[in-house]
Amino acid sequence: MHNNFILIFVALMITSLFRLEAQDRSKAFDKEAFLLKRKAFFTSELGLTSREVEQFIPLVEELQEKKFEAGQRCRKLTRDLRRKDNPSDDEYIFVIDECLKMGLREAELEKEYYDKFKKVLSPEKLYRYKEVEFKFVREFLKEDSNTRNQAERRRGDSREE
Repeated sequence: MHNNFILIFVALMITSLFRLEAQDRSKAFDKEAFLLKRKAFFTSELGLTSREVEQFIPLVEELQEKKFEAGQRCRKLTRDLRRKDNPSDDEYIFVIDECLKMGLREAELEKEYYDKFKKVLSPEKLYRYKEVEFKFVREFLKEDSNTRNQAERRRGDSREE
């Protein structure tokens, strides 16, 4: 009887660990899927030709990667500042200054890549690019939010059973 109890307990623990691991994996950001969705969205919304897709999408990905890297320092400093109990005025000013520098760097990158985009896209497509980018982000966030809400409802339903 005692051995059966131990076996059942171990089996339940292992099952719980697999379930937690699966939940952690499902929360992870799938960059590859995101990039594929964005590529398809831009291709469709901007009416890109296959030549434009081959030249434009890698530039967009390059720009986004550089903007992400440029913002990392600001995000880290901001996170560190929030964790402090009583930040000084000098610490606030330092973080603000660094984040403003990051904003300037992003603007420089936008200009640099705008010049590259001009060589690939028509003026109309280039004009619509920012609008389509914002539309994609809105739809992606809305879809992500809906997915999270559905997952929370499923977890709530399984707890009630």
